[in-house]
Amino acid sequence: MIASLAAVIRRDLLLAMRQRGDVLNVLLFFFVVVTMVPLGVGPDVNVLRMIGPGTVWVAALLASIVSLARLFAQDHADGSLEQMLLSGQPAAVFVVGKIVAHWLVTGAPITIAAAPIALMFDLGGAPTATLVASLALGTPTLSLLGAVGAALTLGLRGGGVLVTLLVLPLTVPVLIFGAGAVESVASGVPAAANLLLLGGISLGAAALAPWAIVAALRISLE
Repeated sequence: MIASLAAVIRRDLLLAMRQRGDVLNVLLFFFVVVTMVPLGVGPDVNVLRMIGPGTVWVAALLASIVSLARLFAQDHADGSLEQMLLSGQPAAVFVVGKIVAHWLVTGAPITIAAAPIALMFDLGGAPTATLVASLALGTPTLSLLGAVGAALTLGLRGGGVLVTLLVLPLTVPVLIFGAGAVESVASGVPAAANLLLLGGISLGAAALAPWAIVAALRISLE
């Protein structure tokens, strides 16, 4: 089972490297969003510090949603999705492998990029470290919840819009706790509670989302 999981992750990473343009477009979208906001609100340091965490989190969410269109679409188009679901391996292994690969090419780079981006919002050392930690704990949830929406809308016209409508309401707690953790540190309050809640949400999503995704994929393929 572990070998199958590693094979799916390796396969999706290789496909992502062959289609670097799609991956770079997601990261470019993230950078454009977070860089345009400071230009729009002006150079007021206090304002930038206040809106910085929320801006980075919203940009991360939108970038994650943009990348969901290709999560299952290519495998669905060439028939490999159905073959994987009908193989002897548990379908959840295949799903988890694709979600891990999706996070490695979207969530992980966004988390790493958050540190230099925090400089644009004049965030200090502790708030920046908290921002990176919150993204590391929260972005897996974005991939998991986004995969549920991508599976439900697989093969539908206007699926990208539907995914956005399905996923955005579910991610509100993640955005609140993620941005709240940074704001707490900036105010001199420990962020442990927000970070623990983010971790708990990620663990809950990791336990439940794969089974929901498998069920949604089977429905979409019928």
